[in-house]
Amino acid sequence: MELNDIIKPENLVYGKPRLMNDNPMHYCPGCSHGVIHKLIAEVVDEMGLEDKTIGVSPVGCAVFAYNYLDIDWIEAAHGRAPAIASAVKRLNPDKMVFTYQGDGDLAAIGTAETIHAANRGENIVIVFVNNAIYGMTGGQMAPTTLEGMRTATCPYGRDVALNGYPLKIGNLLAQLEGTCLVTRQSVQTAAAVRKAKKALRKAFENAMAKKGTSVVEFVSTCSSGWKMTPEKANKWMEENMFPFYPLGDLKNVE
Repeated sequence: MELNDIIKPENLVYGKPRLMNDNPMHYCPGCSHGVIHKLIAEVVDEMGLEDKTIGVSPVGCAVFAYNYLDIDWIEAAHGRAPAIASAVKRLNPDKMVFTYQGDGDLAAIGTAETIHAANRGENIVIVFVNNAIYGMTGGQMAPTTLEGMRTATCPYGRDVALNGYPLKIGNLLAQLEGTCLVTRQSVQTAAAVRKAKKALRKAFENAMAKKGTSVVEFVSTCSSGWKMTPEKANKWMEENMFPFYPLGDLKNVE
């Protein structure tokens, strides 16, 4: 085999997914968003859904997701992605419709839209990136911020007596009749990435089979917001985030 044949994309063991554009990403070093984008691109391509997939991205770090994934996108107001996705899926039942949301969006201003879309059992996928902080706007406390965790708006750590408890929105969604899959994943290791991709594939299959709402939560890092190096952020996530937001399926209806 000639060298030119070896370096062809189809012969590479690891390469950029076909549906990812060449645009430079704006995410901070060590951010989980890029890996999650890659997994979505791979799953959509492998399922042959390139022409049937519609993503809905609201306000947050992922507001420019349409710059990186070569599928159809709709921009939603802050927190309103599940409402938009519900309408799109009902009007286009043969499409694969998913939202891509952070915790400051989904678990704060968008709590009502998220809960009611899931309670109705809309045949959509909700991709939820949970880094326990408002990453885009300066590192403020989010509903998911851990007790004692320092942010720009609770510099001495989250105080339950003052700020309330961290919100396990995934656990709430798992209790609803309309959800068929609620799972927590991560992408900090190769093994975790493989599990996450399998979970995304299952969620997309559920949506196309009209089984109800699937939620894939990614427990993630925010190196900039946490004021850590990517390496330290991953370690902090494993030691602090995982015990409070344990990985695995919270609900899986076959």
